Amino acid sequence: MLHPENAIYNLIEPAGLLRHFIANPPQDFNIVELPGGMPGFASRFDLCTTMEPSVQRRLAALPLFRHWRRFLKPYTCFGGATCTEYAPLPVTPDADTLLQTLLRDIAPRFDFLILKDLPLDSPLTGEAASRYTEQLLSACKRADFFIVAGQALAYVPVDFTSIEEILARMPRTRRKEMKRKLKARANLEIETLHSGDAFFLDPANLDHLYQLYANVYQQSEIHFDQLMPEFFRALFQDAALNGILFIYRAQGAIIGYNLCFEHNGMLLDKYVGFAYPQAREHNLYTVSWFHNLAYALEHGLHTYVAGWTDPEIKRHLGAQFTFTQHAVYIRNPILRTLLKPLRRFFEADRQWYEAHAKPARS
Repeated sequence: MLHPENAIYNLIEPAGLLRHFIANPPQDFNIVELPGGMPGFASRFDLCTTMEPSVQRRLAALPLFRHWRRFLKPYTCFGGATCTEYAPLPVTPDADTLLQTLLRDIAPRFDFLILKDLPLDSPLTGEAASRYTEQLLSACKRADFFIVAGQALAYVPVDFTSIEEILARMPRTRRKEMKRKLKARANLEIETLHSGDAFFLDPANLDHLYQLYANVYQQSEIHFDQLMPEFFRALFQDAALNGILFIYRAQGAIIGYNLCFEHNGMLLDKYVGFAYPQAREHNLYTVSWFHNLAYALEHGLHTYVAGWTDPEIKRHLGAQFTFTQHAVYIRNPILRTLLKPLRRFFEADRQWYEAHAKPARS
């Protein structure tokens, strides 16, 4: 039996969010119980998922690619969950024992074992979590895992006193761009609902919200975890989660939403749904970003956590970034040797950060 409340290291979300993920996993995901109550899931993993689009195109141009692509989708067990920013790790057993148990009981059943989203010096977790994660990564290296840089997690410290102060920190041309886009706010109605509200008891409302999520998923470059309607229904109807839904309407019609969670002094931006092209026409991405920042400021929160996707856009909006690492174990020793030199092709966000967003040394 999985007990997400016990896997407390690195869990910055409400534990109930993880419970609902376990009860309602994404399409084609199978939940796997790991040692210490650590969450896990199994699925066919497309190795092209985190590659740069240019690399994917070069692969697709290779002879007979459509015939041998299936070999790039190994059956994989993931330690962690896609609903959490980081892999929740158990307090017990210790890191060495955890890894030994994973290698003995779990790894032989799968082509790949990936411990995903292990935080790297994250400002969002505590010292004890950082120590445990470092110990686990060290144990992984000794056990012939190879370590791959993960995605860039965007966050904004609430160290400002107004939205005007945030805008004033931006370069002049960007500030003008933001102010222009934020004029769309005048044509929108914004409603705030909390999880457990009667609005979420209406199946028609739930269906519409799910369709807006599906719109975003379908136009995304990365298709990894397609969440199910039952998962969203569980989140929307669970008052204990402290979920906050910001609904955006234009001329009375819902054109988008943000589902966030307020937890331990942070506003965690988890899921969005947009109607296209209306969301773009109303600059909803930018409007919702600043609305979330205003909410965090008004409610005395210390951090807005904005998630993994679209790092360049989020940098443009003023985000800072922290990274994760994935520890990858490949059961076949020959394949393990062949793939190790290629890991740089799976580190798109790290390469973007080094090229465009890394602060210059003084």
